[in-house]
Amino acid sequence: MMRLFLALAAALAVLSGCAPVVIGAAGAGAYSSLEDRRTTGTQIDDESIEVRASNRVSDRFGSTVHVNVTSYNRQALLTGEVPDEKARTEVEKIVRAVPTVRDVTNDLQIAGISSYGARGNDSYLTTKVRGRLLDTKRVSPVHVKVVTEASVVYLLGVVTEQEADEAVDITRNTGGVRKVVKVFEYCKTTDDACKPPTPKTTKATQ
Repeated sequence: MMRLFLALAAALAVLSGCAPVVIGAAGAGAYSSLEDRRTTGTQIDDESIEVRASNRVSDRFGSTVHVNVTSYNRQALLTGEVPDEKARTEVEKIVRAVPTVRDVTNDLQIAGISSYGARGNDSYLTTKVRGRLLDTKRVSPVHVKVVTEASVVYLLGVVTEQEADEAVDITRNTGGVRKVVKVFEYCKTTDDACKPPTPKTTKATQ
């Protein structure tokens, strides 16, 4: 079931043009929600926000806009293209009205709708950044979500300042990335959510 879900998510990312990926789901073992710094309830809320907001925007504007909604820790990121400032403002208003949304980062561009080729490239860049983050092991892949739109990479997550700097450095030095935008929430290693994991101890054999 998990493999089927991941396959569907990857296909939808290419079609939408915005490529959000929670790193760690592939190539590093099965993704566990227990490793996420968000509570289980918040993870469910984020999924609900994305679906509800996308449906409401689609009902209002149909194919006249290309809007992607990514929610992390109940904060919604809007990327894509709209025809004018009025539509940009209205889309934000629609998303802010969705239950449990705490805040909105509106990075919608007033431009023509992107091509499928451009969206495919965005999906490729997301995969590329994800792979580099996995390979370096400098940032826990579970804690960073990667979204790409028009070769601009957005990084979301609940991270320490050091983790944020590491993720930005890796992403910025990935070929094809035009710009990096941080949409992080910061925590300290003394906070419950960001405390380093307790090393596992093994019993000595007699």
